[in-house]
Amino acid sequence: MYKIYPYHDKKPQIDPTAFLADFSVITGDVTIGKESSIWFHTVIRGDVAPTIIGNRVNIQDQSLLHQSPNRPLIIEDDVTVGHQCTLHSSFIRKNALIGMGSIILDGAEIGEGSFIGAGSLVSPGKKIPPNSLAFGRPAKVVRELTEEDKKDMARIRREYVEKGQYYKSLQRPL
Repeated sequence: MYKIYPYHDKKPQIDPTAFLADFSVITGDVTIGKESSIWFHTVIRGDVAPTIIGNRVNIQDQSLLHQSPNRPLIIEDDVTVGHQCTLHSSFIRKNALIGMGSIILDGAEIGEGSFIGAGSLVSPGKKIPPNSLAFGRPAKVVRELTEEDKKDMARIRREYVEKGQYYKSLQRPL
């Protein structure tokens, strides 16, 4: 079963359509939007600053979301965050995809519709422009996304909304 904890006077605000997988942990000042999914063994701690997760966002297995003081983590709508990612006090714009094992650090901004390749490290304050493919350690933009890339990212988002809603149908209500 998942765990939800308040932190002092802050309690997670989770839309009833969101799916929380077993062994996920959500604490403090966290907001999770409609049809979003938080997968197995993911930890979202809102005990330093807010974490705001939009609609139809999927945060995949074993990811960690946290913040620095006065620096929220904001994830807009329709974002995919791959397995074992760390997001810390950054801004992820809508339709972006963060590849598995990536780390996004304080003040980084991932542009709308951008794709961060697996295993990448986005340095503090780094701005990735919209519709870009970036990867590496540190991450660098390598090219603009193709229409095929965008279609594949949309497919992944759609499948995770469907999977999340399927698994949610097997659980008790939040």
